[in-house]
Amino acid sequence: MGDISFSNANSNGNTNVYSQRKSCWYEEEIEENLRWCFALNSILHTGATQFQDIQLLDTKPFGKALVIDGKLQSAEIDEFIYHESLVHPALLHHPNPKTIFVMGGGEGSTARELLRHKTVNKVVMCDIDEEVVDFCKSYLAVNSEAFCDPRLELIINDARAELEKREDRYDVIIGDLADPIEGGPCYQLYTKTFYELTVKPKLMQGGIFVTQAGPAGVFSHTEVFSCIFNTLKQVFKCKFSSYLLQSKLYTPCFLGYISFNWPNDEQMLCHTLLTFLPMLTFGDGSWIKDENRYLDGKTFVSASTLSKAVRKSLDDETHVYTEGTARFIYGHGHGSANKNNHA
Repeated sequence: MGDISFSNANSNGNTNVYSQRKSCWYEEEIEENLRWCFALNSILHTGATQFQDIQLLDTKPFGKALVIDGKLQSAEIDEFIYHESLVHPALLHHPNPKTIFVMGGGEGSTARELLRHKTVNKVVMCDIDEEVVDFCKSYLAVNSEAFCDPRLELIINDARAELEKREDRYDVIIGDLADPIEGGPCYQLYTKTFYELTVKPKLMQGGIFVTQAGPAGVFSHTEVFSCIFNTLKQVFKCKFSSYLLQSKLYTPCFLGYISFNWPNDEQMLCHTLLTFLPMLTFGDGSWIKDENRYLDGKTFVSASTLSKAVRKSLDDETHVYTEGTARFIYGHGHGSANKNNHA
């Protein structure tokens, strides 16, 4: 759980209430015995919804930052790194992506990137927490155009329930979800049953599913990334790990790497992307509005080159993510005391 503290210490560590201006700091526990913190300009919102604890902070180093259940989710200064990487490779690979379903994505940044694509005519964004969506609408001006776009259909509901009741199928389904933490609302959307019985049947022929998959550092990737990767490999019938494209990217506000998986039953997905993407400028005006700030072909190829330690873990992983055998990143969600919210 993140904490907000006040300090009057000067640069030597001495407290002087008369000569030093009070500063406010946000502190997050990354793991046991490890925390990091950053200075705040102000606290824009803090509270608890039915599903999670939420904070919107105006930070000195990263601008406005969204914190859910004590975990930093997104920051104004560098969120484009995450969202460009989540959205554009999948839509580029699809020959004509028209209909998209987004699980989560309440801040609106994933919808913003999707709606830059000229082929897209409908984006369904389904987030479970209306309060998160409402204050992101109010405070994150960069996404105001996306929220007003007539192609966006905003649904407040559990993504699993929404997908199951819809008869529509989609060209691309995107999991822009919080990391799975014990007691949080998202971990059931990383399970084999969900992928197999809910996501896959809702994809059009040749459709693509994309999900963020947790930390991807040399040590942190074994928390959830490797087993989510293995679970997707089972569901999408990929015979070798090279057919299930994975990547990692460094985001300054996270102080580390986060991961993505692009599973698909077509074994040419990995080959096509890695061959074609280096030639792209990601924003020549023919298929997307404006130029990307972060992602181009060379950047994508670099992000898809995983370290030796991570590659070995992915090859050796045997754990399948289910509700009864769920793994979590460090921390506890707002509903961790509620037995109905987690396995």
